[in-house]
Parts: sequence; structure tokens; C-alpha cells
Amino acid sequence: MNEILSRMRMRFSVRAAPATEFNAQLDFLVSPVRETRHDAGDDLLTAGLGRAGLRGAPVAFIHPAQPTPGEVRRRAIQMSWKGIAWLQAHAAADTYGTLAPVPGREYGAFARAPGVHDTHRVLAQIPDHFDHRARCLLVAPASGSRGVYGAIAVAGAWGLPRGCAVVYTDKAGGSGYFDSASNTGVALDGTRAQAGSTPLEFEPGSPLAGRDAVGVKQAHSADNTEADWGRHTLQAARFGLAMLERAFPAEAPFTPHNTRIIAVGISNGGGAVLQAAASDDLRLLSGVVAGEPNIHVEGGRPLYDYATEAALWLPCALLDPHFDSAPGARGNALLTASGAARCATLKAQGRLAGSSLPEQARNAWEYLRAQGWSEGALRSAAICTAFDLWRSVAVLYAAAYARGGSAPMPCGYHYAALDGHGQPTPATASVRAQWWPDAAGVPPGNGVGIIDTRQSPPDLHAPGLVCLRALWTGADALAQRLRAGVAATRGGMPRAGLPVLLVHGAEDGLIPAAFSSAPYMAAARAAGLPVREWRVSPAQHFDAFLALPGFAQQYVPLVPYVHAALDALWAHLAQGKALPDDAEIRAVPGLPPTPANLRLPQ
Repeated sequence: MNEILSRMRMRFSVRAAPATEFNAQLDFLVSPVRETRHDAGDDLLTAGLGRAGLRGAPVAFIHPAQPTPGEVRRRAIQMSWKGIAWLQAHAAADTYGTLAPVPGREYGAFARAPGVHDTHRVLAQIPDHFDHRARCLLVAPASGSRGVYGAIAVAGAWGLPRGCAVVYTDKAGGSGYFDSASNTGVALDGTRAQAGSTPLEFEPGSPLAGRDAVGVKQAHSADNTEADWGRHTLQAARFGLAMLERAFPAEAPFTPHNTRIIAVGISNGGGAVLQAAASDDLRLLSGVVAGEPNIHVEGGRPLYDYATEAALWLPCALLDPHFDSAPGARGNALLTASGAARCATLKAQGRLAGSSLPEQARNAWEYLRAQGWSEGALRSAAICTAFDLWRSVAVLYAAAYARGGSAPMPCGYHYAALDGHGQPTPATASVRAQWWPDAAGVPPGNGVGIIDTRQSPPDLHAPGLVCLRALWTGADALAQRLRAGVAATRGGMPRAGLPVLLVHGAEDGLIPAAFSSAPYMAAARAAGLPVREWRVSPAQHFDAFLALPGFAQQYVPLVPYVHAALDALWAHLAQGKALPDDAEIRAVPGLPPTPANLRLPQ
């Protein structure tokens, strides 16, 4: 390892930076810092693509099996935008800002939280027009399980044009998949490399179980990565300050006393910034904005609980007329057939009453309503069932919480590269090259599939899903281990005096507000903390889904409200204005969305 690090230091020309007392100890870095320059044709915000390029076809590699680091970076930025933002032509040009080029420098490294096995990425973007008079650093953990650019449409779009530096982290998720067949993973520059040749984003500690297995860090690291999201975020903040000193040594030091540090994220990134707010003992953060946060506090429900519930029950419930106008719930014969099979399974297991399919579907819907799902959340959750997202989440998170490392994943699952017939096969070099820039970190997708050794007709996925649900409700050793892993992710309240703004869609079907932000807000209010919430209706979880049929006519994008919350927080921090009040925002869907329709708080 020392020899590898020495070669990397030569390769990346790591330069000494003046160390201040605050930033001298970046002892959590486990690689050299890679510094790159990015001008207008390859800028920080859109990699030179602009809005039209972000919306266009995926960036092509000149040599598909061996893309350059620059090509991989450009495509990773493009695909991160596509995964988060609504970029279609009928969306307003300024929904996510102007997207004008922002030249500057990037600084990337691998880092490790104390006591864990594997690393996470940190990456700082420092614009040339950094505002030296009103120093600002945004800390942005990725949404979902995305890679290190996974919050660029949230934090980069707001901060970079304003002259703020932005530092990202993948929170030990990401798509630096390890391929057993070729013994390769992802290097710091995003290209594929052989194990042992350079530090990799992820390398299993021992051989993975399963034919042609693909290793996913969140599943196979043996770390409970979610329990460390707060530490990842705070380490990223320290890294950002240190890189500001590297970029502007004459203006050092950069500390929380002279630089406003705002943590912002959505979905899992929203949960990460709230975890950071609760563990900010060094008082790094000036304020926090959390959008649709995956946060579990006392009185709420953790994601694994309601995801395994939805995976079992929603396919049957979707046949009920309550879903007739829900986007993605109708017009899919396979979805309808699988729903009927699921009703039959639940009936046979004694979980569901009803002598006819319509009665069973209605009873499944009523069961979910009784578990706390709102009608609006259920309607927008239909698309998660259509895309098999509930099973995908449950499989990944079961392995993560069980912390089995390279051992067989719970319930007989594993990940593998697939051929055109859905059978395991060694991935080609060109397919492997696309994993890091394209994948969202949650298989299936991009040529990596879920192998389900329990699947059996007629309800193919039911045996595995019943097993996954039993890990939450059961009492055996593995179930207890999994629940202990979930318990370790429970969030706390922000430190006293730290301003926090929450933004959540009332119709969010992936992270329902009733299970996450609502109990968090109740606890914060009871503690008298400066936490505010904007509840937006009609808004669901995925801005990118507004490009799908029926969505833009029924929902508004949520990220513009996160940007408005950043505006309000900045006005509070920099201008001394009062924090905004809690608000129930009743927006009006429209094409294109306008400020009048969105009713953005001023």
C-alpha cells in the first residue's frame, strides 16, 4: 500500500499546502489529493455541456472500453444531473438556475471514518470567482446511494454561480463497483483499475459469493455506512476548508469562524446533513437545509421497515381503483399480472382477506393506510413498484444493515453482471467502464442485476421478499443483527442554536413525510430548537420523474424549494433576517413551472 500511495503522489503532483491549526490534521484522508483544472469548455457545474448537453444523449467515450478520466467525469456529472433534475424541454430554463459555465478547480480524495473498513469519496469544487468577502462553503452528501457528484443539481446549482465553494461526499455509497471476474474496481480518477495497482473506491476483503459476482460497497463493505453519514458529511466540511487554503494560501486560514458552512442534501443526503447537525461537536456548520430527508427518529418508521412492507403489499394494492389516476400504475400488463399473483400469495399466507381480487386489492390498500401511509404517498409510490424500487432498496439495505461483508447476502440474493437474457455473465470492459459514471449505486441497472435464488412462480419475487420482511419482524440471530444495524442509524436533534430548514413533498411516496420529517419536526419543536419546515403539495420524491407521462401534470418539482430554502438560510446568516416560518405550500402543477405556480416563499 505504501508503494501504491507513493506512485499516486507522483501521478497527481500533490503539493504541500500551508497548514493552519484548524486544518492541519486531515488524518482521515487515505489517498493523495487529486487536483484538476476545469475551464468553460469543461466547467465545474455542467462539465461544459450546458442545459442542452445535460438533457442530451449520454456522453460517448472515444474508446468505450478505456475512457479517459475527463470523459468519465463529464459523463458522471451529466448522469448525476439526469438522475436528480427535470431537464426536459418543457421545464423552465431557470428551474435549477442559469447553468452558465463556472470555471475553477476540483480536489478529490478517498477518506475513511474512524473504525470502519472502507473509504468514502470527498470532492471539493472551488470556483475561480469564489466570493472572498462573503466566504461560503456548501457541504453536499449525495442523494440516494449515488456517487460523489450526486448532489450537484442541489448544491452545485445554487452555490457555484454565487461564488461559494462546494464539497461533496458519496457517504461510502456510490457505484465504484468491484468486478470479481476481472478483479477490477474504480480508481480515484473514475477509471477502472486492477486490484493491487492503485487504491480503489471499493475492494472486497475476501472473494464475493455468487457466480460472476459484482461487489457494491454499501452492501459488501461490512460497514453500516448509514450510521456514519454524519461523520462523512463533517469530514467533507473539513476537507473543503483545507482545499480552500490550498487554492488561496495567501488568505488562510479558512475556518468556521470566517467561512459560512451550510450542509445541504436531499433524500439520503437530507438524512446525512441532519445526522451531521446532531453530531457537530466542532461547531463546523452555520446552518442546514434538508430536502425530503431519510431520517429515522423516535416515533417514526425506518426505511427498511416500510420498504419491505411496500414491496410485499403494494403490488396487490395497485389493482384497487384508488390508483386509477396514479402515474405508472396502469397500462402495464406485467404489473397487473404480478399484482394478481401477489394478492393470491398474501391470501394463501393468511395475511389478506377477501374472496375476490377486487376485495383483496381494496383490503391491501386499507392495510397500508392503517400502517400510516397517506393516500397521496401511496399514489406516488406506485411508480416505485413499477420500477421494482422497493425490492432493490430492501435487498441492498438488508445486506448493509446485516454487515456481512463478502459473505452471502441475506435471503439468497447476490449481484452479478447479466447478459441480454438476464443470465450471469462476465461483464465486458465497455460495460464496466460505464458503471461508475452511470449507475445510481442501487442495482439493478447498467448491466448489473439482482440474482434471486429463491424466486419461484407464479409470484416470482414473493419468497425472497417474505424473507426480507421476516428480518424486520422475526427473532432469529440475523434478524436481531439487522435490527441492531437499523437502530444504529437513528438520528438525533441538531445541536442547540443551529438553524435547520426542512423541505418535504406532501405526496412523497419513497420517503413518506409521516415516517420521517414529521416525527423529526415534532421532536425539534418539543425541544424548542430553531427548525422550520416547508411542506409542499403536490410534490413527490423524484424531480426527474416529471419527465415521465402524467407526472408533470400532477406534481411540481421539489428542488426549487430547496434552493429557496438556501436563499432564506443565507439571508438569515449573512443579513440577519429572521428564519422563515413553517409553511404549507399549495402549488399548482403547470408546464412550464413558473414562480407563480410554484408559489415559492419569498
